[in-house]
Amino acid sequence: MTGKPHDVDADWVRSAVERFEGPLTLYAARLLGDAESARDVVQDTFLRLCAQAREHVDGRLAEWLFTVCRNRALDVLRKESRMTQLSDEQVQVRTSPDPGPADLAERRESAARVLGLLETLPKSQREVIRLKFQNGFSYQEISRISGHSVGNVGYLIHVGLKTIRGQLAEGPAAKAQA
Repeated sequence: MTGKPHDVDADWVRSAVERFEGPLTLYAARLLGDAESARDVVQDTFLRLCAQAREHVDGRLAEWLFTVCRNRALDVLRKESRMTQLSDEQVQVRTSPDPGPADLAERRESAARVLGLLETLPKSQREVIRLKFQNGFSYQEISRISGHSVGNVGYLIHVGLKTIRGQLAEGPAAKAQA
């Protein structure tokens, strides 16, 4: 590592784990479709962070972590050549705050509908939309994480959101009349 005291780097890594463990686990779970494998990938990501010189990561920690996590998840997918789906309800239970019962019911219904529509999109659109809206990355950061060009990231997000908006506008009432 660097010439800095060990406890400073330990505090830095501990802070990174506290801040990014949840979002990385959710991201990896979405890529892998398996919560247990996602936790393993995230643990490996943080082990790699411990081995990385801090000055090589400072200023782009989130981007570095998500890139390493994505690459590890893709390695696991290639190795296992299988995918299972983690239910949206399981993910929501882990990540949602505790609003009132009426708000919770409405949020779940709306979120389930949007997530259901998101699952109908092509994999590349799902990934960039999640990186943008679930993790708050810029197009440039998403480009570096996913390997798509910045322009392609913008296109994928635009087309994906347009598709979801169109399907939401149709709504259940429009489908019942058809």
